[in-house]
Amino acid sequence: MEEEEAGKKKKSKGLATVFSVFTKRRKKKGKPSLAETEGESESSLQPPAQLPTVEELKADLERGRLEAARPLLALELELQEAAAAGRASEEELVRRQSKVEALYALLRDQVLGQLRRPLEAEPERLRQALALWRDGVAQAAAERLSRRPAADAEGRTEAERTFLHMGRTMKEDLEAVVERLKPLFPADIRVVAAYAESYHAEFASQLSALTQFELCQRDTYMLLLWVQNLYPNDILNSPKLAPELQGVRLGTLLPPTQIRLLEATFLSNEVASVRELTARALELESNRWTNDEAPQRLDGHCHSELAIDIIQIISQGQAKAESITLDLGAQIKPLLLEELARFLRSYQRAFDGFLERCRQLRNYRANVIANINNCLPFRTSLEQQWQTPPDLRSSLLRPLNELKSHGFDTLLQSLFGDLKPLFKRFTQTRWAAPQQTLEEIVSAVAERMPEFSELQDCFREELLEAVHLHLVKEYIARLCKRRLVLKTAEQQQQLAGHVQANAQLIQQFCTQSGSPATWLHDALPTLAEIIRLQDPSAIKIEVATYATLYPDFSKGHLSAILAIKGNLSSSDAKSIRSILDINTGAHEPSKALFSLIKGCIEPASASE
Repeated sequence: MEEEEAGKKKKSKGLATVFSVFTKRRKKKGKPSLAETEGESESSLQPPAQLPTVEELKADLERGRLEAARPLLALELELQEAAAAGRASEEELVRRQSKVEALYALLRDQVLGQLRRPLEAEPERLRQALALWRDGVAQAAAERLSRRPAADAEGRTEAERTFLHMGRTMKEDLEAVVERLKPLFPADIRVVAAYAESYHAEFASQLSALTQFELCQRDTYMLLLWVQNLYPNDILNSPKLAPELQGVRLGTLLPPTQIRLLEATFLSNEVASVRELTARALELESNRWTNDEAPQRLDGHCHSELAIDIIQIISQGQAKAESITLDLGAQIKPLLLEELARFLRSYQRAFDGFLERCRQLRNYRANVIANINNCLPFRTSLEQQWQTPPDLRSSLLRPLNELKSHGFDTLLQSLFGDLKPLFKRFTQTRWAAPQQTLEEIVSAVAERMPEFSELQDCFREELLEAVHLHLVKEYIARLCKRRLVLKTAEQQQQLAGHVQANAQLIQQFCTQSGSPATWLHDALPTLAEIIRLQDPSAIKIEVATYATLYPDFSKGHLSAILAIKGNLSSSDAKSIRSILDINTGAHEPSKALFSLIKGCIEPASASE
């Protein structure tokens, strides 16, 4: 080929193997030999009684008689046997081998010469040349791709190293054929296609052999990655090869049915791996809680790596499937979301167990806060990264909402317990000094606010909304105790003034603390207005408006408020309560208020 390279003096070792396909005579086990391409078995190549001499073979080859390849191969076999039996000296063997190599070089030149000038060649000679050439290309592909790759320092498995070696070799060799060999052949020979078909067949053969063994999870993934992505996209569709391979129908490296089986195995492996990894992550995390390890602090917030680890595990499973094909990515997504749902339910159960059993631990509250904060990255991932449908997202978020709610209850339990005797004071003193009592309540809450500073901002706001709701709810519950009956309008107006002032104090404190619960702002002021008003018609208007704001405001709650108005006749009270029988068009409340206030008895009159 050095002569055919128009004077090029240097040639790479890799290209030498590709181009010198006729200098490789040792047949790979299971592969056809040069002579077998002409219909001869290897047994027919045993040396006959009288082989042609080197000079006779040279003369035949110079006349273009390519059938001389058979006795040439027989001559080489005889030389090998002589060397093995020690029937010739080393010097004699070297001399005879050099002559055989020279004859193979001449054979190569004759074959390539026929291929370069196909229109001038005799049909039989051209057929022989093509057969010899294609056999040589196939042997070159087999030799190049079957070389054992060297171990590397990157920890790849043997299969991974084999895939990388075959892929890189095929790409580099085919690009070399395009650049250096294609210009030497007529277009009709389709030299690039011939090499591509031989390399493809060898690549497919080796992969098929590999699938006969039980593959580990890592090698199954790598096999699919090469078959479905890297081979068709990075090799066949590479910028240099794609234009040359248009119209060359190579097909896939493995049959479609086998690919489907491997994909099913991959999906099963990946789901099992995700389940195992997430369970292990939860076990490690829950051990930290029960061992009373303090959580990390990040930007002033209690922090856990659990959510990050779980999201990464799930995301990596999705990314691996998508790296094979987008269709496989679509198949694995619902499976991974199912595993995420399974994990979140397990997470909630583990957290509830911790809440119940570990109250005495020093870092109990800090770990509760850290787990509440964990809900944020989970929620963000479900809403943004996974883009799940609303119903599925609600189902996935349900365990997180339960976890957060139980965490809030735990954090607020002692505070609400401290406030209970203060709220009782309203009814015990018959609302004698409600402003002073409420100021004590607000002061007690303010003292405890620093305990919640390590919550993420969004959860701190949610917790403050829960505090705001508790203050309003407990205040209304005290008004509904039916222990205060005011018979004059002046007394009712005085109480309404206290309620209005208390409402303003609660709203101001909670808003300044960070509560976003604007929906609670009308709860107490409107009740104060109902207590203040004396005209039944005006009271009806306020009640109707109130029922649209708080649809869980029942007749029982209304009756308890109206009971404060000792000068209201029973017929007027009945008429006012009937307003709640009218459908105001209000829907079920998204947030509960009055349904949380128990003990308000519904009127017993059958006529109502």
